Amino acid sequence: MRAVSSLPVLALFALLSAPALAAGDQITIGLQQEPTTLDPTADATASIDTLMTVNVFEPLVVIDDAGLAQPLLARSWTVSSDNKTYTFKLVEDAKFSDGKALTAATVKYSFDRAMAPDSVNPTKILFAPIATVETPDASTIVVQLKKPDNFLLFGLGQGDAAIVHPDTATNNKTQPVGSGPYKLKSWTKGDRLVLELRADPRGAKPAIREATFRFVADPAAAVAALLSGDIEAFPNVPAPESVQQFEKDRRFKVVSGSTEGEVIMTMNNARKPFDDVRVRRAISHLIDRKSIIDGAMYGYATPIGSHFPPHHPAYADQTARYPLDPARAKALLAEAGYPNGIETTLRLPPFPYARRSGEILQSQLAAGGVKAKIENVEWGFWIGNVFKGDYDLTIIAHVAPNDLGNYARDKTYYNGYDNKAFQDLYARLTETPDRAEMTDLMKKAQAMIAEDAVNGFLFQMPQLGVYKTGLTGYRANSSVPYAPLANLKWQ
Repeated sequence: MRAVSSLPVLALFALLSAPALAAGDQITIGLQQEPTTLDPTADATASIDTLMTVNVFEPLVVIDDAGLAQPLLARSWTVSSDNKTYTFKLVEDAKFSDGKALTAATVKYSFDRAMAPDSVNPTKILFAPIATVETPDASTIVVQLKKPDNFLLFGLGQGDAAIVHPDTATNNKTQPVGSGPYKLKSWTKGDRLVLELRADPRGAKPAIREATFRFVADPAAAVAALLSGDIEAFPNVPAPESVQQFEKDRRFKVVSGSTEGEVIMTMNNARKPFDDVRVRRAISHLIDRKSIIDGAMYGYATPIGSHFPPHHPAYADQTARYPLDPARAKALLAEAGYPNGIETTLRLPPFPYARRSGEILQSQLAAGGVKAKIENVEWGFWIGNVFKGDYDLTIIAHVAPNDLGNYARDKTYYNGYDNKAFQDLYARLTETPDRAEMTDLMKKAQAMIAEDAVNGFLFQMPQLGVYKTGLTGYRANSSVPYAPLANLKWQ
C-alpha cells in the first residue's frame, strides 16, 4: 500500500486507468460456427456474412432491422416507372483496404463475376433477373432488369452481392480485401479470427479498434467462456438452457430477438423414398414441434409449418396442416409401398440445435416406422457433401431472409424440389407491382410448400444474445446474417 501511495498522482491515475482504456476499444465475441472461407461471394456458410459483410466487405446497400435497404456504397438510387431500371450513385472516395479505388467499374466487375456461367456464388439466383450492368460514369451504375424483381434491393444487401476488386477477388477466401471499416488481422483456424480497424475508414470512426471472434460450438464451453470473461458478447448463445442463469447475473444483459432462421429437417426430394409426397407427408405427421422446442431449445423458439418467419406481416400459419398422427403416418407409408416402414440416415451438422433436435426426431420418427440412423458430420463435410445433395435427411437453419426463392429452383438445389407450379407462382410474386397481391402470393407459396411437405418444418430460430453489461450497439434482431462492428461501443 505504501509503495502505491508514494507514486506521483498522475502516474497512479495512469496505472489505474490503463486497463479500462485498453478494454474500451476491444471486444471478444463468441460464434458457434467457424467460417469455411472468408469470401461471402463464394460460400453459403452463414458465419461468413456474420464476420465479413459490412465489416470487411460491403454491398451497395445495407439491410436494417426492419428489412429495408439503406444506403451503404450506394448513397442514393432511383427506380424507373416500369421497375426495370435501377440507377445507383456511389459514395465518394470509397476505397478498398489496400488503397485501390472503388468505382462503378468495380461494381460492374463484381456483378458480372457473380452472373458468369462459371460463377461459384452461392446465391447466384439473386442476379438472374439482371440483363445488363452499365457504367455511364465512374460513380453511376445502371442495372437493367429482364423483368421486375421486388426483391432486387434486398438481394443486393446480402454478402453474396459484396463488391470486390478484380485484382484481389481470387484471394479473398483467405486474404480478404474489402471496402469496409475493418480488415483481417489474423485467423487461427479452429480457434479465433481477429479483425482490426483500418487506418482510413470511410465516414465516422468506429469505437472498436479490434474485435476477436472466438469459435465455440459446445454449449458448456460457451457458458464457461462468458462467465470467466474470456468472451464478452455471444450474439446467439448455443446454450438456451443457460439464459435464465445469465438473466439473474447483473454482469450480463440477455436480449431475446427474432431471426430469419427457419430450422428445418430437409428431405432429399430427389432421392427415394422422399421423391414420393406420401412419404414426406408421413414424416410430417410424426413431428412433435413442441417436444423438439422444449427439449432442444428449452422453450425458446416458435413452431413453424412452412418456410416463412412468424414475425413477417405475410405469415400464414401452417403448423396445423399435419397433426401428430403415427397411425396416419404408417398408413401413408403403406400406401406409398412401404408397409414395413423405411430405413434412412439423418446427417447432422455440429450445431447444438441440430444435434439436439435430431436425437428427439429420431425417436419421433421411429414411432411411425421410420428408422433413422444418425450420422454426426463436421461443417466442412456438410457444406461440401450434404449441401450438394449427398444425404437422405438433415437438419439446418436457413438464415437467409426472403428465401422462398430457394423452392423455385430445380433439382440441382440440395433439397431436390422441382415444382413448375411453385416456380410460376414465385415468378408472379417477384414481378407484381401490387403489394396486396404480393402478400397474397406469399401466403399461397407458404401453403404450397407445406402441402407438398417439402421438408419437415420445425421452428424459427430465436436470437438469444448474451452481452456484458455496458456494451451497446448490437442488433437485437437478425433481419440479415451480419453483425456490424461499427455500431458497437463500451459505455
